[in-house]
Amino acid sequence: MASVTFSGATRSFPGTERPAVDHIDLEVSDGEFLVLVGPSGCGKSTTLRMLAGLEEVSEGTIHIGDRDVTNDAPKDRDIAMVFQNYALYPHMTVAENMGFALKIAGVPKRRIKERVAEAADLLDLTELLERRPKALSGGQRQRVAMGRAIVRSPQVFLMDEPLSNLDAKLRVQTRAQIAALQRRLGTTTVYVTHDQVEAMTMGDRVAVLKDGVLQQVAAPRELYDHPANLFVAGFIGSPAMNLLDVPVTDGTIRLGDLEIPAGTELPRVVLGIRPENLVEADAGFEVRVDIVEELGADAYLYGPSAGLSERNVVARTDWRRPPIKGTTVRLRPENLDDLHLFDPTSGARL
Repeated sequence: MASVTFSGATRSFPGTERPAVDHIDLEVSDGEFLVLVGPSGCGKSTTLRMLAGLEEVSEGTIHIGDRDVTNDAPKDRDIAMVFQNYALYPHMTVAENMGFALKIAGVPKRRIKERVAEAADLLDLTELLERRPKALSGGQRQRVAMGRAIVRSPQVFLMDEPLSNLDAKLRVQTRAQIAALQRRLGTTTVYVTHDQVEAMTMGDRVAVLKDGVLQQVAAPRELYDHPANLFVAGFIGSPAMNLLDVPVTDGTIRLGDLEIPAGTELPRVVLGIRPENLVEADAGFEVRVDIVEELGADAYLYGPSAGLSERNVVARTDWRRPPIKGTTVRLRPENLDDLHLFDPTSGARL
């Protein structure tokens, strides 16, 4: 096991105006589970492939432990990668797939059998070792791909959206298994996903990327409570944070008949309010209920607010007694300490 360090790591593709990954500085501690998250095209998979040696590093360096691996071949980096499509050999059994890399490396057959048996026991695959991939479910194939990585005992696991081909229920189950397995093995892991729920539930820390630039790296709770900028604020959280461009008059923001101290001399700010921090009250701002989304133990209302230039607002509401579509409700922040203020020009947190 080892730490991973990106120092100004950049990947530029010919004919593009900006780098796919732009001078990333990032350190992953020994044994840490770090998740790279962001929208499609943000550079997260390219970052992972740079670490794997599958993409050239245009500038900067990458270290695994104390070793500079920037120009090393993938086979010399002591990493194991789990791909989105599992990449299993269809003509091989589960046991043969899991032990193939060890066979190529010249490991004795007896030792391969032992390592495969150990990994199969960890992943509940023992009864499936003689089957071929076509006889397995998606979740079982994913576990075989994990097993193939585990038997190699690498310094670093790299996972590129390994759950994206699974159905919703199986994704929830499998992400818990992966997180528990990583804690048990203690292997440094870098995991790529576009799903922020996966990121928030699995990672020790989460790194948020946008347009190849690292926006913030923090523990999931820190990202949620203290987003560094407007992008992170809007990306982390489901439903997304309400981001309202509002004027500041005499140091005060007015939301309907509420006055909120702004603590800034800027003439305008972006006010961030999480949907769960909005409650129905006698004082506040009015929202016309256009949509009510009932999700069992949760319910959310969506609609424009006349007091905020018809901006759409989303708020969590009482799932037992949700408002009726077409009615008007009055909302206010339940806790002023949980409000977020951002500079509308730079996007930085105030």
